[in-house]
Amino acid sequence: MARMIVTDREGETFEVEGKVGLSIMETLRELENGVEALCGGMCSCCTCHAYIEPEWFAKLPQRQDDEEELLAEGESYRPESSRLTCQVEFTEALDGIRLTVAPEE
Repeated sequence: MARMIVTDREGETFEVEGKVGLSIMETLRELENGVEALCGGMCSCCTCHAYIEPEWFAKLPQRQDDEEELLAEGESYRPESSRLTCQVEFTEALDGIRLTVAPEE
């Protein structure tokens, strides 16, 4: 079982089983206190925005231009940790990843 350590918008931290082979967003949108994911993973909104802990952020593939542009438009963008979770595939190598759901905008 691969897991994620998630901190929600209220500051509560919990562990959740990740779905290997799917995007992180697909796990987070099923949680009561996860992400909205309004565009369904099409990288056309920022409702699945999360902050990835630094040690994990460095292990992820780089952001593509469309993801970077969407994130940079938001007030809560942090260049060193912001990701759209629809753009990050969850793998066994990410077991234990720590992330925080970004504020709603």
